[in-house]
Amino acid sequence: MRTGVLVASTFVGLATLALAARPALAQAEAGAGRYVAANCANCHGTDGVAKGAMPSLAGQKKETIVEQVRAFRDGKRPATVMHQIAKGYTDAQIDAIADYFARQPAAR
Repeated sequence: MRTGVLVASTFVGLATLALAARPALAQAEAGAGRYVAANCANCHGTDGVAKGAMPSLAGQKKETIVEQVRAFRDGKRPATVMHQIAKGYTDAQIDAIADYFARQPAAR
């Protein structure tokens, strides 16, 4: 009987810790996206708002950014430089970058 109560108490405690950690994990993931996305600033502007001929990434749909970057990386979309840059990113990094830019206010 005591073992059952101990197991149940442990389970409840672990579940509580997991729920409490979720906001911290979400914040860490957002920070990772921002960190990796900083590499894009030279061409696409700080926080994804481009000043020149390059497209702004801020406010674009996450799915669109992911699709385009993977197309560059996989050689399905021609480019002058972007295909080389994209080859350095994993799928997880591309997702983090896309999520970061999708959350930024769109360029005006």
